[in-house]
Amino acid sequence: MTTPFVRPAPPYYAVIITTRPTEDLEGYAAMGRRMTELGEAQPGYLGRESLTDEDGRDLTVIYYADEASIAAWKAHPEHLEAQRLGRDRWYASYSVEVARVERAYTFSRDEDLPG
Repeated sequence: MTTPFVRPAPPYYAVIITTRPTEDLEGYAAMGRRMTELGEAQPGYLGRESLTDEDGRDLTVIYYADEASIAAWKAHPEHLEAQRLGRDRWYASYSVEVARVERAYTFSRDEDLPG
């Protein structure tokens, strides 16, 4: 799932999440859709990018305006329940990194593509 967005001028924050799933993924897709829906509605949310490899491992980067927005989302009641279910059922492992983006630049050979 990727939500298109235009990155703001730095600084902004990136939450980098890598997950390795278990074989028990019942309810996972529905919860993922719900968390995306709720997350996009949170103040300070800027956008997300996500990739899944052939083994089902995910890399998701979620962008936020500030640390307070990240803390509010982490403490959201439905998100807390999703985190619990992830630990209890859906993830064999995961890691979360929070980074402050100080500089950013892009290159695009095709002028019609976002940079």
